[in-house]
Amino acid sequence: MKVVIPVAGIGSRLRPHTHTQPKTLVPVAGNTILGHIIDRLVEADVHEFVFIIGYLGEKVENYVRRQYPSLKVSFIVQEPREGIAHALWLAREQFRHEPDGVLILLGDTIVDVDLRALIAMPGNVLAVKEVKTPALFGIVENGPRGLVTKVVEKPRIPKSNFALVGLYKIANADWLASALERIVGQDQRTHGEFQLTDALMLMIEDGAEMVSVPVDNWFDCGRKSSLLEANARLLNRPEFLRRHDYPEFPDTIIIPPVSIGRDCQIAGSIIGPNVAIGDRTIVQNVILSESIIGSYSELRSAVMHDCIVGSDALFKGTKHSLNIGDNTEIDYS
Repeated sequence: MKVVIPVAGIGSRLRPHTHTQPKTLVPVAGNTILGHIIDRLVEADVHEFVFIIGYLGEKVENYVRRQYPSLKVSFIVQEPREGIAHALWLAREQFRHEPDGVLILLGDTIVDVDLRALIAMPGNVLAVKEVKTPALFGIVENGPRGLVTKVVEKPRIPKSNFALVGLYKIANADWLASALERIVGQDQRTHGEFQLTDALMLMIEDGAEMVSVPVDNWFDCGRKSSLLEANARLLNRPEFLRRHDYPEFPDTIIIPPVSIGRDCQIAGSIIGPNVAIGDRTIVQNVILSESIIGSYSELRSAVMHDCIVGSDALFKGTKHSLNIGDNTEIDYS
């Protein structure tokens, strides 16, 4: 099955990291967001990819071609960027004649689900997850026989708390392409953009049957807090914990789980838990936890928690030599 991955977005909620890096290439748990997505698809025997690129798209293309040279890939530029449905509309001729349908997976979303089983399911399948704030997401409403009766983007008054997680298996690929052509041709926008939920709703109104399937975990990597949460949860997966042996660093304590890149220099530090460090980074006299650190960076003399540090960055804290007498109080807060 062919997969289409929209990765054109600016990623404004992850600034300043996305000023110089596309959101999908931001590091998380020893890989990039996109790397985690591609690895899961390859494990499910998916080898034909269509990437819809835009902001810093050449970096995405260079990354994919360098890291995954054996994949069959194509790239489509979305400019201007007018929503997910607009992106898929640009790519419609790449998938509309696929006899087995098309898989769509958003480029900032990592999901835990049996992809092989989902792909093998008959018909159209929408992956969902129960959420506490459904008004912030595209929402699915189910009816008799478990069929989806309605999909709506960020409803004011949600009638369901099952959110679309950005994974769609569409068996009727030509039907989807036609629906995309209708909403773009009629300039049908929701919240100022062309929405995939509107195209899916057109298909349902015309008689297409869809089912929703819950996923085990959904890592939405679109903002700092959710990216750090995804980093921690991915690092704690059993398969990650089983395969990692940490090198010995002088005067350093490693508190698993931690991902440490190649050729790092670490000394006099406490690292972990839930820390991912990129390649060739220097860490000296640092207490570091719950954080993501890029490659070729340097951290010295600091206590750091809940931090995201990009690549080629430098942070130096302060050292103190103190001679403190009785009945003294010093507060640096």
